[in-house]
Amino acid sequence: MQNKPYAQIITVGLAIFSMLFGAGNLMYPLYVGLQSGANTMYGMMGFILTAVCLPLLGLVSMILFDGNYETFFKRLGDSVGNILIFACMIIIGPGIVIPRIVTLSHTMIAPFLPIPFLQTVTLQSSFAFALLFLGITLLATFRENRIVNLLGKVISPLLLLSLIIIIAKGIFTADVPVPSIVTPLETFKTSFMIGYGTLDLLGAIFFSSMVIHILKNTMGGTVGFSQKRLALIGLKAGALGVSLLALVYLGMSVLSMYHGHGMDATGDLFRALAFRVLGTHGALIIGTAVLMACFSTAIALSAVIAEYFQLTIFDRKIGYEQALVLSLLLCIPLSTFGLDYVLGLTAGPLVAVGYPVIIAITTCNLAYKLFGFKPIKAPVAITFLVALVSYIW
Repeated sequence: MQNKPYAQIITVGLAIFSMLFGAGNLMYPLYVGLQSGANTMYGMMGFILTAVCLPLLGLVSMILFDGNYETFFKRLGDSVGNILIFACMIIIGPGIVIPRIVTLSHTMIAPFLPIPFLQTVTLQSSFAFALLFLGITLLATFRENRIVNLLGKVISPLLLLSLIIIIAKGIFTADVPVPSIVTPLETFKTSFMIGYGTLDLLGAIFFSSMVIHILKNTMGGTVGFSQKRLALIGLKAGALGVSLLALVYLGMSVLSMYHGHGMDATGDLFRALAFRVLGTHGALIIGTAVLMACFSTAIALSAVIAEYFQLTIFDRKIGYEQALVLSLLLCIPLSTFGLDYVLGLTAGPLVAVGYPVIIAITTCNLAYKLFGFKPIKAPVAITFLVALVSYIW
């Protein structure tokens, strides 16, 4: 690894891209293109601010905090920090994000499944699909130190290749864009909020913590290892990952802008668009894109939550493997409720009030590390009150 820094940067960068590009990310940029139409460029400006720039801020902040999310959050005090970390783990785990991945992936790939029972989305089939999906996630996440290589060398290349084929074919066969019925400013504001719903800042904070931890373990014995070198690799890899994210978002929004005529912003929009572009012979490519997007984020999130359960909740009294099994079992109940119900939780108070608080913490911590800006409790408290009042009203 010492002799191949660029290979390491590419592997980690691809891993970061695939961690952040989950099942929801197949959906949200398509919504931007479909709703923005000819104003898609304005829409993507708003979307990229919240879906790309915010995760980048989280990555940079966590690198400056040496990947220690406890130090990151406990600048607000130990008790508040512990509560926020626990709330974040619930959101990115069994409370919203992993069930969203499971339900959305079932909705998208149900027609491709070889078992007729799973080809319709019902309570029983959703339960069976959740067991299958989370079981495969368990096998892929069982060895934590192999996750970055699995994501960077296998899953991410397959994901990128399948997406590039779909996007390239869509751009090559583009005709007229979907008409826009709103102003560029309204398009920008709507897309800004769509990007907000990805919740990728949370993913970036905890994923970067895991990546830095794994890099430390794998680079610790190499000659010339230093904290500065580790931070530099993390920054370069993060820049590569979010740049790929932005390019794919742009391509997918253009795909929807040109091929979304007569379609609705539903959970199976990607599948419908991909079939329109590739035809039925593209089923393998479509299925690959969906599965790689779903598993990439589920694998990374499961590892983060399992480590938190093992180290914090159970104070090392159980192993990583036992904690991983427990965290995935907790994701099953909500994964059977259906996509619409899970997506509705994204607009709930936990996200509507909590996410602005996470943004405020990230901004204050970044300013603290870069410029010595020490205040954090007052800005975060003000943000919380404003978000709470805005949600209630």
